[in-house]
Amino acid sequence: MSKLKVYNSLTRQKEVFESITPGHVGMYVCGPTVSGESHLGHARPYITFDIFYRYLTYLGNKVRYVRNITDAGHFEEEGREAEDKISKKAVLEKLEPMELVQKYTNLFHWAMNEFNTISPSIEPTATGHIIEQIVMIEKIIADGYAYVANGSVYFDVDKYNEDFSKKELPYGILSGRVLDEQIESTRELDNQDEKRNKSDFALWKNAPPEHIMRWKSPWGEGFPGWHIECSAMSAKYLGDQFDIHGGGMDLQFPHHECEIAQSAVCNHVMPARYWLHNNMITINGRKMGKSYNNVIKLSELFSGSHPILVQAFSPMTIRFFILQTHYRSTLDFSNEALQAAEKGLRRLWEAYEALQKMQVDQLSFDASKADAELNEKVNTLLAEFDEYMNDDLNTAKVLASMFEIVPVINSIKDQHIEVSALTIETFETLQQKMKTFVEDIMGLKSELQGDQSKLDGVLKVLIDLRKQARAKKDFATSDAIRNQLLQLGIALKDEKNGEMSYTFS
Repeated sequence: MSKLKVYNSLTRQKEVFESITPGHVGMYVCGPTVSGESHLGHARPYITFDIFYRYLTYLGNKVRYVRNITDAGHFEEEGREAEDKISKKAVLEKLEPMELVQKYTNLFHWAMNEFNTISPSIEPTATGHIIEQIVMIEKIIADGYAYVANGSVYFDVDKYNEDFSKKELPYGILSGRVLDEQIESTRELDNQDEKRNKSDFALWKNAPPEHIMRWKSPWGEGFPGWHIECSAMSAKYLGDQFDIHGGGMDLQFPHHECEIAQSAVCNHVMPARYWLHNNMITINGRKMGKSYNNVIKLSELFSGSHPILVQAFSPMTIRFFILQTHYRSTLDFSNEALQAAEKGLRRLWEAYEALQKMQVDQLSFDASKADAELNEKVNTLLAEFDEYMNDDLNTAKVLASMFEIVPVINSIKDQHIEVSALTIETFETLQQKMKTFVEDIMGLKSELQGDQSKLDGVLKVLIDLRKQARAKKDFATSDAIRNQLLQLGIALKDEKNGEMSYTFS
């Protein structure tokens, strides 16, 4: 089997993944800022890195997955004055800051559970690591790469670049931006006159009297900058250098660029060896933004309550839709695309469930009836699962291979071909591989979950009533049951043995 290759944003090429300690992987992913409810933009990175987590584990690694919660110090940088999102939202909602943080953290966890993502190994919070951030800032100041101005502390990008360019760790190494371009693109935020240069960024901000969230520090009462928290927490739980740092492409600059600089000063090494970034989501071809009224909260997505949506879309439909596109490609959401994904997921899941219900010990295999060409096709498609995942986690191609297998499963289920067309070895591999990749790696699950048995029971009652109606030659009732179920998207089928089965159309 080929080795796993990932696209490293740092080197701008695909590289064979090799962890620092064989069999162990340290992965840090930037988590949400819990100043509001999670929206559609949050779905992609956390589903993407859930797949990385699952696949690295499948390859036999013990993974320590650290995903933080930003509950303080995240500055708004959208043309308005710099601010702490948590404090501002707490005032608006008339809640204690930590009450607001808990509210939105709970909602985030609920949504991630709906998406069937595995919880990280460690989920540290910024407010729980103020001491570590202060210690790190003190070291950066002591080494001459930060300065204090009116109770705030700023990182000196010019000084850093002058020294660390010689060590091949210049500011801009990840994003590819040169310093002059960064300065020109820097927005005019508050307290710019405190900085020596526009490109300098805050490590600690002095808290004005009205500011709710504040901590004591050597420079006075204040709160941490956004970037320092990730440097402090990743180093604490994964070491000075670890394997993977992940996040959305929008975090490359300035967030991840600043992390590299801070960590390089304190630990004298590039913090992560592989930097992995998922691409952005658009909605009907437009970037998500409040001005377009297309920021869809996850609860709105699941309920269909946003005005853009024509219906509710289930968490598994969203997960499946995201996996249909490679994580580094842009992904455009539309009602039509989601409806197509809904149908595709249903088709895949029905075939998958039918396959898993087939019991090998209850099937009759006759080696003399095996179709060599069909066996080769199925085994080739199954081998492609690993091949495509090893090629920078190409879930889109894995799903395409699965859909080529679906007609084979359906033909066996519908008795258009005998199960003996496959050898018992191929059939068992098909069952095992589909289970591993559909459930364990892709993280898909039944939409009905615990309600499946109830639905089966209700449909069995209706099927029995239809049988009784047909036995009495009451075809009007028989047809009425079939037609009304069809209107609900449930198709009844008369099998050769006199039984009836159903599928979701």
